[in-house]
Amino acid sequence: MTTYTALTIMPGEDAAYALSEALEQLDPAPIGTGVFEIEDGSGLWEVAAYTTDRPDAGALAVLAALHGAKPFTISEVPDQDWVSKVQRDLAPVPAGRFFVYGAHDADKVPEGSIPLLIEAAMAFGTGHHGTTLGCLLAFEEVLGMGFSGGRILDLGCGTAVLAMAAAKVLGGPVLASDIDPVAIDVARANVTANGLAGQVDCLVAAGFGGGDPRMTGPFDLIFANILKGPLIALAPEIGGNTRPGGYLILSGLLNEQAAEVARVYASNGFDLCKTSGIGDWATLVLRRSLPN
Repeated sequence: MTTYTALTIMPGEDAAYALSEALEQLDPAPIGTGVFEIEDGSGLWEVAAYTTDRPDAGALAVLAALHGAKPFTISEVPDQDWVSKVQRDLAPVPAGRFFVYGAHDADKVPEGSIPLLIEAAMAFGTGHHGTTLGCLLAFEEVLGMGFSGGRILDLGCGTAVLAMAAAKVLGGPVLASDIDPVAIDVARANVTANGLAGQVDCLVAAGFGGGDPRMTGPFDLIFANILKGPLIALAPEIGGNTRPGGYLILSGLLNEQAAEVARVYASNGFDLCKTSGIGDWATLVLRRSLPN
């Protein structure tokens, strides 16, 4: 089946979601829409609609003008099994002691490594992105600093690869949360596939809100591989839910955003231990200050 995409960019998260909602009212309605922050510090957002019939260019032009967006670009998407293609194209990733792989590469797991089975699916965090790889290597750093366990949270977990890495090294329970129910479905499937049921607890949660007692700190280690904006917004809550002396691993950041985020967390009671970069992406290791 041939499908089409209609893409535009515009400033502002609220405006982008308003345009996405307007797209859903088209007749015929799209089979799906999406809103994505462009991770370059520009403040721009991408809005996408997916259709089985070629979209009405005139209707899209009117919506773009009304919502202050750039003109839509319409593209035909070839009929292809995208999950199978991704599985073929994604090579296994070694990350320190960890080895992230798909089931099609199960015969390539090196002896002595800690395997993390992640299948291509609709959730972020396969290990191939510089932020996920950076967090795994940062976890190695934290272990080298003497961290030996306690309460661990993977905040915005995506596939739960970080939570699973922690559980495989330190045992459970590890908490994995995400605002996206699809991500949590994927995370639970990965947890089961890796034999970690009962060790990694996956739940839908927006930050530390929602009243679920499992999200109440203090935590001894928090992973937060999300984006600059949410990381800054969550800094007071993350600070209030990290045990003094506890560790924090942050990513989802461009290299040029790292210093600003580190300053925000310094003002919320954290000391910067290390900044590292992989390609365009930065990872921060911080530690909650001990009381004087």
